[in-house]
Amino acid sequence: MEAGTGLTAQAGEFIAATPSEAIPAMAHAVARQGIIDCVGVLIAGAQEPGPGIVARLVQDHSGPDAAPLIPSGRRVSALDAALVNGTAAHVLDYDDVGLNAHPSTVLVPALLAQGWSLGSTGRELLDAYVIGYEVWAWLSALEPGALHDRGFHPTAVTGTLAAAAACARLKRLAPREATMALAISTSLASGTVANFGSMTKSFHAGRAAQNGVLSARLAAEGFTATIDALEHRSGWLNAHSPTGRAVLKQDEPELGRIWRLPQTGLHLKRYPVCYGTHRAIDGALDLVARHAIRPEEVASVHVHTGEMQMLMLRNMRPQTGLEAKFSMPFAMAAALIVRRVGLDELKDVFVTRVDVQDLMTKVRCSTTPLRDPTWDVDYAPFDQVTITLNSGQVLEGAKVTRPRGSWQQPMNRDELRTKFMDCAQRQLSEAQASRLFDQLWGLESLGCTRELALLT
Repeated sequence: MEAGTGLTAQAGEFIAATPSEAIPAMAHAVARQGIIDCVGVLIAGAQEPGPGIVARLVQDHSGPDAAPLIPSGRRVSALDAALVNGTAAHVLDYDDVGLNAHPSTVLVPALLAQGWSLGSTGRELLDAYVIGYEVWAWLSALEPGALHDRGFHPTAVTGTLAAAAACARLKRLAPREATMALAISTSLASGTVANFGSMTKSFHAGRAAQNGVLSARLAAEGFTATIDALEHRSGWLNAHSPTGRAVLKQDEPELGRIWRLPQTGLHLKRYPVCYGTHRAIDGALDLVARHAIRPEEVASVHVHTGEMQMLMLRNMRPQTGLEAKFSMPFAMAAALIVRRVGLDELKDVFVTRVDVQDLMTKVRCSTTPLRDPTWDVDYAPFDQVTITLNSGQVLEGAKVTRPRGSWQQPMNRDELRTKFMDCAQRQLSEAQASRLFDQLWGLESLGCTRELALLT
């Protein structure tokens, strides 16, 4: 097969030939935050029923390419480790957001599985994360529309290609092999928004991570795909384009010339629910704190938000914790009743409480089709919460444009550590969780992935 000069080949060259020293220091710093946050959330999520079901269906493996399920330490193939750990990382919906998707929940499980089997260094993990993110961001920029509009879950669809790029980098594939890995992955990308609020949404992330590992391994063995799988008239870009106007040619390659991770960063979640609720939760909590609102005083709650957000927030009367993650009425009820939206609130027993179910009936939403062109999350320009009390008093909240924890209002090291420890200590001791955080914070100096204190 002849070498190409199109988009797929440009990406393969970027993946394989970009020197580590060419990667901006800020990109490494953001990647480290994403890895830390994802590992903590993964450990907490591993005890959920969904990942448990997936884990029961994979086989033990003791070969040289084995990798562990985190944090149990059970050895399976690297492919299956990426699948199970990726599902665990996304099941709580507490993982980071970026590029209108969830980058780390795909990239980190894929790289930990592949890196464990290869004995990769911490610096190699960071490099591969950045390469995967940059391919993801570049692909997103080639399409002016939003995959959600067509029913595709970007975490699953674009994430599969990004994971393939990251794993190809970690395996040190040559440009042609890296191109093949990316091209192979274009035929493995799938996932529908209709499955939000079920176990299958987190399975999207696990499958994308697994397919990234698989694509790179197939390419390394000489498996072939087409050199123009991205840009061909019947290729990945056109097949998934909601607008039919995807960019199919770039005479001057952007990858390696424009670095997007230092610009767009990652948005770390403060609440374990769909990111579409976070600005409204911030607004509701501010109102509750400022006016000392008691839930029994509330007559109605109005949330102004975006059409795109409500497309994902499909559950108006959730009955389970999974359903509640995609419910604006639940987010408002939790914020007003217990003044927080945390892991303990995302349990069935809390969701079905009479007072929670009753307050959800008082929440209504209005939407706008407008979207914020200055943000990499395809949401409305702002969210706003207005609460009317039984007395008739109307309390109008501020217009919230960026939630706390976003790249524009980032967590500091202490806040990141607090979230990590809360998640990790659900399965690890305090001492082990603290050691693991410190290892991840100093990932650049880690000699081997297998040194990480990931396992119980």
